[in-house]
Amino acid sequence: MSRILLIDDDENLGPPLATYFQRFELQLVHATRPSAGLALLRAGGFDAAILDVMLPEMDGFELCRTIRKESDIPIVMLTARGEVMDRVVGLELGADDYLPKPFEPRELVARLQTVLRRRKPNGNGHAAVPGAAPTLKFEGLEVDMARRAVRRAGQEVELTGTEYELLLMLAREPGRVFSRDDILNQLRGHEADLYTRAVDIVVSRLRKKLEPLDCIKTLRNAGYSLALGREGE
Repeated sequence: MSRILLIDDDENLGPPLATYFQRFELQLVHATRPSAGLALLRAGGFDAAILDVMLPEMDGFELCRTIRKESDIPIVMLTARGEVMDRVVGLELGADDYLPKPFEPRELVARLQTVLRRRKPNGNGHAAVPGAAPTLKFEGLEVDMARRAVRRAGQEVELTGTEYELLLMLAREPGRVFSRDDILNQLRGHEADLYTRAVDIVVSRLRKKLEPLDCIKTLRNAGYSLALGREGE
């Protein structure tokens, strides 16, 4: 059973949500203050975190930034309905997904299941190919599918689940141009609430982490592709 940490100062939100989550084999732990939530995360044992934007002590953006300095745990942020800037900022800080308040519990579960699936080998729906090499090797870049690890010039790069899945998607078919909708449909697992700006943000984060490699190319009005040659080719 996956353990999820909810950090939200609404004391009435946790209990009914925890009961609902149990139907999907998800155990929810609720912290009403960021300091308590950080202490729980640092103790370990959680598979994902849900952060509200409006919190005491520090807002959800600062909390997300603090968590990202220490962990690549999947993060879903709860934002005010219609506040596009909240979503943009959250994604730029490293959140994996967002959901506007008020929300339907079933949609929150679906978002969590998606980000959790990204953490598991072949969780993106691709079956393992018998006899296939577990590592995709390029000039200066390696994607180890067995360990879900990425190495740039021999040094391991820490990626969030969303960043890894984006890179893996591009690396499976280097040179192919993927549109923003292609990427969103793959990463979200469904077509609801498409938000093309989110793709640009995740690409920007991934590019920065892969520097000085200049391997993700933008084709105007078309999409993105991985522009690296296979090692040995």
